[in-house]
Amino acid sequence: MPTNDQPRPIVIFDTTLRDGEQSPGCSMNLEEKLEVAQALVDLGVDVIEAGFPIASPGDFEAVREIARTVRGSTICGLARCNEKDIDRVWEALRDAPDARIHVFLATSAIHREFKLRMGKEEIIQRAIEGVKRAKGYCDNIEFSPEDAARTEPDFLCSVVEAAIDAGATTVNIPDTVGYATPSHFAGVIKNLINRVPNIDRAVISVHCHDDLGLAVANSLAAVENGAGQIECTINGIGERAGNCSLEEVVMAMRTRNDHYHTTTKIHTPRLVPTSRLLSNITGLVVQRNKAIVGRNAFAHEAGIHQDGMLKERTTYEIMRPEDVGFTQTDLVLGKHSGRAALSDRAKALGYHITSEQLQQVFDEFKKLADKKKEVYDADIAALIEKRMTVAGDQWQLVAYEVHATGRAEPTVSVTLKRGDDEQSRTVTGGDGPLDALFRAIEEITGTSVVVRDFRVHSVTRGKDAQGESTIEVEHQGRVYRGRGVSTDTVEAATLAFLNAVNRAAGGGGQSVSGERPDMV
Repeated sequence: MPTNDQPRPIVIFDTTLRDGEQSPGCSMNLEEKLEVAQALVDLGVDVIEAGFPIASPGDFEAVREIARTVRGSTICGLARCNEKDIDRVWEALRDAPDARIHVFLATSAIHREFKLRMGKEEIIQRAIEGVKRAKGYCDNIEFSPEDAARTEPDFLCSVVEAAIDAGATTVNIPDTVGYATPSHFAGVIKNLINRVPNIDRAVISVHCHDDLGLAVANSLAAVENGAGQIECTINGIGERAGNCSLEEVVMAMRTRNDHYHTTTKIHTPRLVPTSRLLSNITGLVVQRNKAIVGRNAFAHEAGIHQDGMLKERTTYEIMRPEDVGFTQTDLVLGKHSGRAALSDRAKALGYHITSEQLQQVFDEFKKLADKKKEVYDADIAALIEKRMTVAGDQWQLVAYEVHATGRAEPTVSVTLKRGDDEQSRTVTGGDGPLDALFRAIEEITGTSVVVRDFRVHSVTRGKDAQGESTIEVEHQGRVYRGRGVSTDTVEAATLAFLNAVNRAAGGGGQSVSGERPDMV
């Protein structure tokens, strides 16, 4: 244990790839998950919850591949307290040099009555059995009593004590539905520390949801009262209103170290690049005024603020932009730049690309540099993401033509290619050229979707900026999000729609509600 003069270390447990991916439309393909996992290692995350292996073959494969290839963080998989789930988790994790099995079981009265239909003694026995089975595979075991914040204090103490006796090395206290307030949640943690006799044999963790906008505040209140691990996500993504935001909770503890007296292993200059990487992959745009990583987080417009900033930065800035990864300028490359410069900048932006990917991105970079006078970091990120979202078994855009006037119905021709299969369609009619383009893609791919959201914005600045289009579609009750970037906004929209259709055809999206059954 640290002395009173030493900051207390807090474990950062990132669940972006598990709970974060439960956000509607946030499903990532294998390559994207590996990219995010490596970025989390570079960020300094202690534990990466890579997924819920029993949920789908895709989830299993992603956890297994991350366990096999990613080094530098503990790799964790989630399981319900049953043999099948736990065995499946270990099958996925067995190649990880540092693995953790995370088992959970609901404990609140409402879950016991309406979801599990189990009594208290049966739940305690099921928890013990689950932890012991996981312990048979590895020593690092986490147990979560789901909906702990709404569980009776006496019963919560009993469950936690039993789980620790069974071998749990971390006990996670989830505020599953975001019901807690800081004082309430602080009391939950205090109660466990004061009343569970073996609590010193496990790390107390917290997993807070943001339904009332209190996930960060509740997590900090728990830390103040003895919690040693925080479960969080990049950009606070997750089901419903999301999770505790990693960047916010980490910078709160760092900026107010005088109060919290804690430390983490997070390399904070990687916060903004990691945030942007995830935003680019998922298509979820970070709001401009979001704390820490939003575009306006360090912007000062009011005259009195600007005057103070010019005289002394600390009058209106409690953090330095560079401490979280903002740079003064991101204009780095032009058409005469070489592959080495592009590779270095890709690494600085948080990407790990192969030699083959680098060559593909470089070829597209040269084409872009001929169209744009100035190439920014966001342009480079867009080119890399464009390569990551295309797999060999997916349809790719070969060419398109649009004929439209103000009065006549639009006519479009689209050519797509998948492997050696190249198909074209011509469509006339619809609400406009984009509607016609989308219908042509649906006809070629044989996948029909409903567009739920469609947005276009500039990637960077200037009249020659690339346009980024994000499209959210619904297919067979599940939500998928696509993203496309081009200096031609019509092409960007077409690429985004095709990206979403490819994801829909591949399956694995989230249900319209955004939630999977039986989750922490």
